Amino acid sequence: MTEVKLKDFLILHFVLLIYSGAALLSKTAASQTGIKFFLCYGAVLACLGIYAILWQLVLKRFPLTTAFANKAVVVVWGILWGWLFFGEQITLQKLAGAAVIIVGIVIVVSDNEK
Repeated sequence: MTEVKLKDFLILHFVLLIYSGAALLSKTAASQTGIKFFLCYGAVLACLGIYAILWQLVLKRFPLTTAFANKAVVVVWGILWGWLFFGEQITLQKLAGAAVIIVGIVIVVSDNEK
């Protein structure tokens, strides 16, 4: 496996950001009716389609353990989306959970580079 570069990690996290956007659009669609509902769910399907294609390309650049460990960051994006778009509270428990996820990712990634 070739050395993973910062550019590759940025691409990985951009792909995961797209994936988290599907959840954001799905929650938005749940509060819509009529054509807005179908447009939101169409956008969800588009996000998931784009994500599926890009995810396959990402998997070519990373060890599976690194790619799937980083996928957990979608939960952190979900916390941020909930706060930004739906006025949800960011509690200490959510911050602790996000910290555990980030520390776990760092441990897995640093272990894979040895």
